[in-house]
Amino acid sequence: MADPQLTETDRPAGRGTIFAWGVWDWGASGFNTVVVTFIFSVYLTNVVGDDLPGTIEAGTWYTWSVAAAGVLIAVLAPVSGQQADLGGRRRRSLAIFSILVLLCMIGLFWVRDDSSYFWLGAALIGLGSVFFEIAAVFYNAMLRQISTPATIGRVSGFGWSMGYFGGIFLLLICYFGFIAGDGDTRGFLGISTEDGFNIRVVALVAAVWFGLSALPVLFAVPEVAAAPKRERTPLLSAYRKLFRDIAELFRTDRQIAFFLIASAIFRDGLAAIFHFGAILAVLVYGISDADVLIFGVAANVISAIGALSAGVLDDRVGPRFVIVVSLVGLIITGTVLLFLSGPMMFWIFGLVLCLFVGPAQSASRTFLMRITPPGREGQIFGLYATTGRAVSFLAPGLYGLFAAVLGGQRYGTVGIVIVLLAGLIAMRFVGRPVDKSAAPVTSGTPVS
Repeated sequence: MADPQLTETDRPAGRGTIFAWGVWDWGASGFNTVVVTFIFSVYLTNVVGDDLPGTIEAGTWYTWSVAAAGVLIAVLAPVSGQQADLGGRRRRSLAIFSILVLLCMIGLFWVRDDSSYFWLGAALIGLGSVFFEIAAVFYNAMLRQISTPATIGRVSGFGWSMGYFGGIFLLLICYFGFIAGDGDTRGFLGISTEDGFNIRVVALVAAVWFGLSALPVLFAVPEVAAAPKRERTPLLSAYRKLFRDIAELFRTDRQIAFFLIASAIFRDGLAAIFHFGAILAVLVYGISDADVLIFGVAANVISAIGALSAGVLDDRVGPRFVIVVSLVGLIITGTVLLFLSGPMMFWIFGLVLCLFVGPAQSASRTFLMRITPPGREGQIFGLYATTGRAVSFLAPGLYGLFAAVLGGQRYGTVGIVIVLLAGLIAMRFVGRPVDKSAAPVTSGTPVS
């Protein structure tokens, strides 16, 4: 990793470099899909924390730990990106935080089927979430280094699709190798279930998956130049500078400011689709627990196809069009699904929902990259992470409110649709992106 530093406008990246960048997203499924969404978090709350002492359920404690992690992300992400921009250390920062995620995943192997280990598991997943989100700031900031204004949509869509496809393969490996079946041993490898051993081994498999996948980007994507004649600022000074830059955004570049707000809203709705999809599938539409995992695989396939297809459309007509069409599709499909019942209807319309999720996620990233001045990618994507966390209570809160007031989990869908609609309305205040990615400024240009 000692190759010369480059400016982001030196030359377009080759296919090998783009592929190496996307492989990091492929490996990220080890944390996102296996640890956070489908397997280890379920084991932690339903098995390890099943007999947790006290009146507060394990699921509630886990939710609070995730919320605490969100606060840390909101505080640390923008300043971390800002410092990496000035120091020309995006790649090194990505390596450091990827290693920290890896260590948290390895630590999960020691979370046995005993309530006393619940706190260890919750802490490791919470810390892993913090490290992962900060690593993603540097990963996203590299997008301009490996794309051109004409290809940024396709490259971003490729990255998202790699994440989805990685999730598919890893879920299938974990399910058939370590989880499927009944009795004291599981999977075709015959792994013991004593003390949750088979699930703990899954955590190690996911860690190896992520660790190996994180390597190519660290060697293939060159580092960007450091800011000329600028020293790294102390932490407190960095926060003062952060607040000055936020105020400056509203004065001088309201397109970025308005998009950060709009995207934070609709991205919370997108996250809620995945967070509550399994709950709705089982409790409302009658899908079995085993079939939920199969649906998860199918959902990743459809989302990947959507992200790849929308990447081409993004480059041709722009990311704003892709975002608006995707949000409209999600709102219509979610509303229709509200009035339907049965597993078949959930399979059909649930997968249609997933078709629009990937494009909205990918186009959101490319929109922000297009309007971000060179040299501020880490800082702006840090704010992107922060604003997303700042409103992360919206969809879960409205989901719970409508489910409680209207009397059923089905009606929680109304809350998600409302958040997506609010994001769509907010996008009306965001114009077409004025592309700044070709500006003749190196990535090391200091920010006032």
